[in-house]
Amino acid sequence: MRSVHVNCRICGADLPEGAMFCGECGSSTSATPESRRKPDPRPGDTTIMSPLPRRNSGVISIPVGGFLAPSAEAQHGDEPGAAVDQSRSQHAPETASPVTNAPGESDRFRLRFSTGETRIVFGTGLIGRKPLPQPGERFDHLVQIADRTLSVSKTHLEFGSHDGVLWIADRFSGNGTLVRRPDDGAVRCEPGRRYQVPRGSTIELAQQQIVVD
Repeated sequence: MRSVHVNCRICGADLPEGAMFCGECGSSTSATPESRRKPDPRPGDTTIMSPLPRRNSGVISIPVGGFLAPSAEAQHGDEPGAAVDQSRSQHAPETASPVTNAPGESDRFRLRFSTGETRIVFGTGLIGRKPLPQPGERFDHLVQIADRTLSVSKTHLEFGSHDGVLWIADRFSGNGTLVRRPDDGAVRCEPGRRYQVPRGSTIELAQQQIVVD
């Protein structure tokens, strides 16, 4: 009876007929490169929705890799709530009244959430169901969105400002981020890159929306 020539699908070594393991790399003969791939380390508790439409990238800056905000203290909170802003100025009124060394009006942005909440932000921040900075990162705001559908990731996006214009960067969220500018159509944000969000734009985080004023 003619023997069947078999090779290991991991290292390519010749295998004797009937072998269960590779004598070279020790892999099972049923193993494939796909089965040996390491699992995605990102949180897997986000409910994946329908894919968002793709358009031109609209990239305006460089990839985000641990953006550090000067002299800001990241704060963590476990309290659930709709668009809860856990910022370094948490003891100031919600209307963000002027304080010493406060940023100018052009550097402040009003975020109106589809949950009905409104927040004034400045500087840098994270938005998500339970936003959490990576080691070494510091932000002015951690804005928490109550989303029972789990369509918004725990740390969904990052934001900051440049020359009086808000920018955002998707933090490799499960459902992605879409920007609808007043003078343009929908732009899907490529994870890890910054996109300008002029006032009057709408940011879509899966089933949640944020209007920027």
